Amino acid sequence: MLRLSSLLVFITIFTSNLFAINVVVTKGDVHFNEFITLDMVTSGKVQNVKRHCIPTTIDDFKTKKLQATHYMKKGYVICQDDVKEFNEKSVLFNFGSIEIEKNGKIIFENDDYIRIKKSNGEIEKIYKDGRIK
Repeated sequence: MLRLSSLLVFITIFTSNLFAINVVVTKGDVHFNEFITLDMVTSGKVQNVKRHCIPTTIDDFKTKKLQATHYMKKGYVICQDDVKEFNEKSVLFNFGSIEIEKNGKIIFENDDYIRIKKSNGEIEKIYKDGRIK
């Protein structure tokens, strides 16, 4: 009887590792729009994932610069919808003798100033004479 139960335990452990899914899990809390590095994630195995989840791989974090699309707690399984690739958008302002390059997107422009939205959500106002507010 003892041999039979030990055999069943061995089979269940072997088959659980056989059907496990390789996923990427967060080591700590990840905030909204935070860049995710290899230090912040680890690989793991789970039995099942959410219905519409396509798990990311460690190679994605090695080759691409990824940002979080929402807040993730420690131990969260990262899916492809949970991260986005960082696209650096820069705007070049040429005010005659003054040339300014900023990361962001133009929101508003008139004869006196230009408003840009940075990647972290802040709005910056740049006057045509070079002042920044």
